[in-house]
Amino acid sequence: MAIVLVYDADCPACRAAADWVRRNAGIPDPFEYLPCRSAETRSRFPAIAEAACLRAMHLVLPDGTILAGERALPEILRRTRRYRWAAVLFRFPGAGVASRVLYRAFAGRRHRISRLFPPG
Repeated sequence: MAIVLVYDADCPACRAAADWVRRNAGIPDPFEYLPCRSAETRSRFPAIAEAACLRAMHLVLPDGTILAGERALPEILRRTRRYRWAAVLFRFPGAGVASRVLYRAFAGRRHRISRLFPPG
């Protein structure tokens, strides 16, 4: 079973992040990509509320574990070709707090940040 990345497909910054994962994923790509507002996401993953999905990306692991926001980042990095080494950085003291603060700061400003990305 693939790892499922659920993201806000209506947000240019979120689409750009999902595209980055696609470009850097291992070969074969271990991810399945689903927009959080899709009927498929709602039917397969009813535990992921749309409001929560619009606040943070979600990663569903093969065992059914759901990781949101900054908790998903190390798992995503572990499955990339060139950036898997960066997953180790999340083990350092304070990394969890720092990643939570940075992720939430980004997520809270994503609509403003999205203006930097061309529509598409």
